[in-house]
Parts: sequence; C-alpha cells; structure tokens
Amino acid sequence: MTEGRAHFPIEPWALTEVGLDHATLGVNESVFALANGHIGMRGSLEEGEPVVVPGTYLNGFFEERPLPHAETGYGFPAPGQTVVNVTDGKLIRLLVRDSPLDLNYGEIIDHRRTLDLRAGVLRRVTEWRSPGGRTVRVTSTRLVSLTRRSIAAIEYQVEVTDDLGDLYVALQSDLLANESGTTGSDDPRAAAALARPLQCELAVAKGKRAVLVHRTKRSGLRVAAGMDHIVETPDSCTEEIEASGDLARYTLAARLPRRSSLRVVKFLGYGWSSRRSDAAVRDQIEGALATAKLAGWDRLLREQRELLEQHWDEADVEIDGDDELQQAVRVGMFHVLQAGLRAERQPIPAKGLTGPGYDGHTFWDTETYVLPVLTYTAPSAARDALRWRHSTLQLARDRARELGMRGAAFPWRTIRGEETSGYWPAGTAAFHINADIADAVVRYHNATDDDEFDRDFGAELLIETARLWASLGHFDPEHGFRIDGVTGPDEYTAVVDNNVYTNLMAQRNLREACRAVARQPDVAGRLEVMPEETEEWERAAALMAVPYDTQRGVHMQSDGFTHHEEWDFAGTPAEHYPLLLHYPYFEIYRKQVIKQADLVMALHLRGDAFTLEEKIRNFAYYEPRTTRDSSLSATQQAVVAAETGHLDLAYDYWAEAALTDIQNLHENSGHGLHIASLAGGWTVAVAGFGGMRDHDGQLTFAPRLPPRLNRLRFRVLY
Repeated sequence: MTEGRAHFPIEPWALTEVGLDHATLGVNESVFALANGHIGMRGSLEEGEPVVVPGTYLNGFFEERPLPHAETGYGFPAPGQTVVNVTDGKLIRLLVRDSPLDLNYGEIIDHRRTLDLRAGVLRRVTEWRSPGGRTVRVTSTRLVSLTRRSIAAIEYQVEVTDDLGDLYVALQSDLLANESGTTGSDDPRAAAALARPLQCELAVAKGKRAVLVHRTKRSGLRVAAGMDHIVETPDSCTEEIEASGDLARYTLAARLPRRSSLRVVKFLGYGWSSRRSDAAVRDQIEGALATAKLAGWDRLLREQRELLEQHWDEADVEIDGDDELQQAVRVGMFHVLQAGLRAERQPIPAKGLTGPGYDGHTFWDTETYVLPVLTYTAPSAARDALRWRHSTLQLARDRARELGMRGAAFPWRTIRGEETSGYWPAGTAAFHINADIADAVVRYHNATDDDEFDRDFGAELLIETARLWASLGHFDPEHGFRIDGVTGPDEYTAVVDNNVYTNLMAQRNLREACRAVARQPDVAGRLEVMPEETEEWERAAALMAVPYDTQRGVHMQSDGFTHHEEWDFAGTPAEHYPLLLHYPYFEIYRKQVIKQADLVMALHLRGDAFTLEEKIRNFAYYEPRTTRDSSLSATQQAVVAAETGHLDLAYDYWAEAALTDIQNLHENSGHGLHIASLAGGWTVAVAGFGGMRDHDGQLTFAPRLPPRLNRLRFRVLY
C-alpha cells in the first residue's frame, strides 16, 4: 500500500483535514488518533467506512503467536506478542431514509475533521447528500478521557439541512469485536495479522447499555467493552438494544422534521485483566459507564480542557518565526502525552496506541526519547512507565540467567516483559537498553527528588542493570574494561566490540548504581550488594574502554569501525533507501554505513565525556555516513548539530523529526505514529537550541537561536 502525504492548514493549536482524500486515509487515522495511555482509538470515521485500519487498542492487551526462526538456537525467544484490535466502540452508522451514510457514495458537500490540542477532542463536520437527494449535516466530537482512565465518549448529531419535508433516519450504535482490517503492507516492520483473536464469553444488554466480554485464545487475557447512551430527539422515535457474540447494537429510528436535529451521546468503557472473571470485568465497566453518564458530556469536556490547560501552561514550547513547525511540535507533544499519561504501569509502545506497527511493542526508545519529555512535562507518567519496567524485573533477571549473566537483561522488544525479538543481532545483543533504562531512572530522580521512587523502584533497577554490565564485560590488561559482542543503537553495525554509546552509558549506569547503594543501604542489603561488588563497578567505570582513532582524530563507533570499507553512497539510488529493504545485512554490517545516530547520540547523552573539539570532529565524521533510515536519527543529529554550530542543519533535522507523521516522511505513518520522533520536536527545542543538559543532577542551559527564528520559549518541570 502506498500512503500519500496529507496537507493540513497551518494552525497554532489544531490539525484539520479538509475534504476526503483516500490516499491519505490511513495516515490521517493515525494522526487523528485519540488515546490516554490505556485506551487508544484510531481516527477512523464513525460510520466505519471508508477505512484502512479501524483499530482500537488497550495498553498491554495482546495475543501470543508463534515466533518463527530460520534456525533455532539456545536462548532464542519462543512466543511472539502482538497487540490486538479490541472491540470497536467508535461505530455509529446512519441510515438516511434508505441510504447508508457512506462517503464513497452520494455527494460530499463539505467534510472536515479537526484535532483540537487544547480541548483534547476530535471534531468532525460532514454535510452529505444521499443518492436519494436528501441532505444532512453530521457533526461529532470524540473524546478519550485523560482524567477517567476507562472512559471514552462521542457526541453525535444529525441535522436535516434540506427543505424536502420530514426525514426518517435510523442510527445504529455498535460494539463490534473481531473487526476486519489490515495494514496492507509488505514492510516487515508492520504488525503480524491475527485472525479473529477474541472469543466471546459474555454479552449483556439492557435499556441503552450493553457490554461484551471477550478472551484471547492463547494469551488468556480478558477484555470488556461497554456502551451507554443519552438521546435527544425532536419527535417520536423507537429504540432497540441487543447483544450476542461479537456484536452489541443500540438502534434508534426517528422522524426529523425539516431543519431539526437528533443528538446522541455515546459513553464507552474499556478494561482488561489477566486474572479477574468475566463477571468482574463486566461489573467494572458497567460501574465506569454509570459514573461517566452521571457526570455527563459537558463535564467530561470540561475535565479534559482543564487538564490540558494546566499541561500547556507547564510544558508549552513557543516558536516565533515558523508557524508550521509550531503546529508540528505541539501536535507531537500532544501525542506523547496521550501515549503515556494514564498508562499506569503499562509500557509506552513505539507507536503509542495509534496503530498496529511493530506489533504494538515497546523498545529502548521509550526510555531514551519519550521519557525525557514526560520527565520534564508530565513526571507522573514517566514514573509510571519506570514502575512498569520494575514490574518486569523478575522476567529480566530470568532472561539474564538464561544468557549466563548476573543482574537483569531487559528485552529489546516486548509488550508484557518477555523478549520477543526474533532477530538476536538487533535484539538480544542490543544490551544498551539496560543502560537506557538506568539513564531514565537517574534523570527522573534528579528532576523530581522522588525519594520514595528511588527507595522502592529506582535503586533496585540501577543495581540489577549494573550487575549485568559487570558480568557482560571483562577487564583486559591492555584496553581496560571491555564490553564485547554487542549491538549499539546503529542497527546497521551489529555484534561489535566496545560500542562507544553502550560503553559510556554503561559507565554512567555503574557509577549511578554505586550512588544508589550509598543512598539506599536497606535496598542494597536486601539485594546482598557487597563492598567488593561496588568496588568492581567503580573500577569498571574508571577503566571503561572508549575506542579512538588517533590517525583520523575521531572516536570509533566501535572497535575498528573507521577501518571498515566505505559504503558507496554515490552508487546507491534514492529508491534503495531504507537499505535494510534492498541489501543483505551481511553487506551492510561490514561497511561504514549507519542507520541512525549512535556515536552522535553519545555526544548528546554522554556529552560530559567529550570535549567540544571532539564533538565537532566526531559529528563531522559521522554525519555523512548516516542514512537516517530510522525515524530515531534526526532528533539526535539535530541536538548535536546545534551544539557544534551547524544551526541551519539542526533546524532542518528538527523539522524532519517533528513533521515525520504529519507529512508521512517515512511512508508508513498509516501503521501508527512514530512517538519517539514526535517527542523529538520537544527535545530539539529544549536540548538542541535551548542547550539543556542534566549531567550528574546539574541542570544547565546553553541557548542558541537558529537564524530562521525570532524567539524560542519553553517551560520545564524540575
């Protein structure tokens, strides 16, 4: 499937679709997704068609699937995990006399949808003339509550806009499970398809309320989805409610006199559990629906706006001189907030809850890209994400034992906490995720002084990740403490010795673990940390190997990297990017070609380990060898470009990171948003041009304004 590039009017606090473009339908479903960290609803139309991926997702809810390996080996993960498109409650189908409202048929007189960043809603206005000649205006406002974790709601209104007399309409408000839908792509990064993963356990309906309870076949997770309604009609109407199997439906038939309107408010509730019974999850959702309906639609809207008013007051980035970038940065920040605010000890997936891309997995970029934004703008969400990592600590310990290591080995990609990467050179070997998690722990503690978190969760994470480095590396009389056979952030250079990013992040991890032991002696005692162990950590950190090419005057990304054969960039056609889809990994691994910022990212996150002159030389060397085949690259390159004086280049990369999904730059935004790249809109503003660094608990700034801007203003919580 070829995805088009959408064009949105430039507005400071909104994103608006004007007209219907089938080529950008999937992208807009992602961009207009609403979420709160627990529930995610793609921006598909209420009538259900036309649609690309209709998805509704609950954080942490997945199905298991076989994980194929070309050849099996010891320690290879067995089951895979894939996010499930759960029961769809967005559906409200309208029958205008005898014609279903379908934007593929009839005549679209006007159609626009707006994502309102201050109200936190998706608004839609469509005026449509049926094949039979009757004209109606449909307006809807969709909300996924940022204050009520289990609740979403839709206000749906139908107005007769012609003068042809009374109009009879029927409205069907549905809950639909096992909905069909596909990513329509051969891209291996897209989600694995699941055929009817949900099995019905319970279906109940009464009055205007219905609840469906389903369970997954393999993972054994139970999900409940419920709906209730408030109806206002100008004249007589009939109502029916039914629920069985995969469908619950509330049907309303009404007579609308000329120039009159019908209004329905649909309240939705979602929850899931791995332990509770079908009756228990049903009761949970019925209770949540009852309180939401009692509060009413206007209160839900007010709660949403008040929360966002406070958030923007504490976190906004103001850009004077580039209205398009201003819009993009705020859209990105809004989606980052949606991805994590109410996750409440569940992971933050790479796509958030906006699509099935990457099977709904979370990766290291959560801690390295997303959590820094949340730490300084919505710290409670960062705390919850790190508590989720802590809740998976025993699985990480088990994985380390399986690999013959001490401490904890956190998974490269996962939903529940087990390793689910089927390609070990880019998965298991990418141990830097341990240090990325430790870095996020340290950053959060420094920013918040949350000593309770440090005592109950943070210190233990730092200690167990440090133990992995102590057992993974070894002391070499010639080169100090080496960490061999690992993969750094650059997935085009796999299974290498002494990756500089990994080693320097591990160095910080080891030192911070020693500090945690000193701060939390009770935690250290419970974990049986001996003085000999912390002495080993300190020695390993002091002697950490950091490869350097004295001939070229730059650091090696890993041992020998600068001596590899150069990649033939001049002979690589533009259509052969990304390289991983056009060249064998064997050819890529042995050349000086970089998928995404690796050593350059070390210049940012471990900038305290380099002089400015070293940063300038390193950036100049690695910049032309980086393809940016990953959406993770532009952010880090922008930050370091700004620090090393390349302000125009930094500005261009800033736009690339912030506009990744709005302009569908990687041609796969229909699978879901690139949350880490969207987070980069904030990161480049604050860490790039604001020059913010937080080394060793000291917050510093070195502001530098790009030539194209008149002013840049931002706020952080610290």
